[in-house]
Amino acid sequence: MRGQKAAITGIGAYIPDYILTNDELSNMMDTSDEWIMTRIGIKERHILKEEGEGTSFMGERAVNQLLEKTNTKPEEVDILICATVTPDHVFPATANIIADKVGIKNGFGFDVNAGCSGFLYALATGAKYVESGMYKKVIVVGADKMSSIVDYTDRTVAPIFGDGAGAVMLEPTDDNYGVMDIILESDGVGRHYLHQKAGGSVKPPSHESVDAREHYIYQEGQPVFKWAVSKMADVSVEMMKKHNLTSDDIRYLVPHQANMRIISATAKRMGLDPHKVMINIDRYGNTTAATLPLCMWDYEKSLKKGDNLILSTFGAGFTWGAIYVKWAYDPE
Repeated sequence: MRGQKAAITGIGAYIPDYILTNDELSNMMDTSDEWIMTRIGIKERHILKEEGEGTSFMGERAVNQLLEKTNTKPEEVDILICATVTPDHVFPATANIIADKVGIKNGFGFDVNAGCSGFLYALATGAKYVESGMYKKVIVVGADKMSSIVDYTDRTVAPIFGDGAGAVMLEPTDDNYGVMDIILESDGVGRHYLHQKAGGSVKPPSHESVDAREHYIYQEGQPVFKWAVSKMADVSVEMMKKHNLTSDDIRYLVPHQANMRIISATAKRMGLDPHKVMINIDRYGNTTAATLPLCMWDYEKSLKKGDNLILSTFGAGFTWGAIYVKWAYDPE
């Protein structure tokens, strides 16, 4: 098992049908298309409108697409890890709900909550299970129904987020492809600037907390922006230096889709031209744990075996990190 790596061997995704445009948001609050595009870079976002459905609804569809594309039977899957901040329920884990819905019966599952860095953390975890030699087929899901915790009277938050899900398959390889290196970081000081005030054990749900609108995202924009610009760029450049990678060596930066200014600043620090940056924030918004897999799903047909990717994120916690991936397959 020495030298065995975890390779991404397939990717699936799901985006809800309903599109919430900037013009529609402008009718709901004091904002405009120009204001949103200038500050964030988002034109539209998809919203899950199906009655009574949550994050697992999208995760199920992403995983089913992944299973079909990789010709994998549900009973062959060893683990399903779901990164999310909007689980269907406080418990059980949304990973278990998705596994049940798609028919995974011979494996186990659990959730990871690392804010917008959730998929990166979950991918790192899944990769270690594969590298250890314990398991051969690991599914990593990033899925969030952000519309369920967005206050659509708050123009500083409402334009940012959308709903979606993505999933990748990790499998072992003895070749020089797959997850090459991982850097994960966190600093708990971030809890003051980005969190949900009520609904947890510190402040359980009550009439008062609902009336005070404390079950929505609370964000102090300036501190979050400053940390994100610094940390995403720092960790991405650190990964490049660690592996002697130049901008010419990198096929794509796969950045968390939080804000175009943050993405651009990260790419600039890395010396990357815009065409080497995966971007879909304009169409999907910030789907939190789903942004990275949705990017790779969007760009899958332009990826070739051996391409060097740097996945980079920043999220609530604060959490941030980078993963160096060497792409393991050619487009169909």
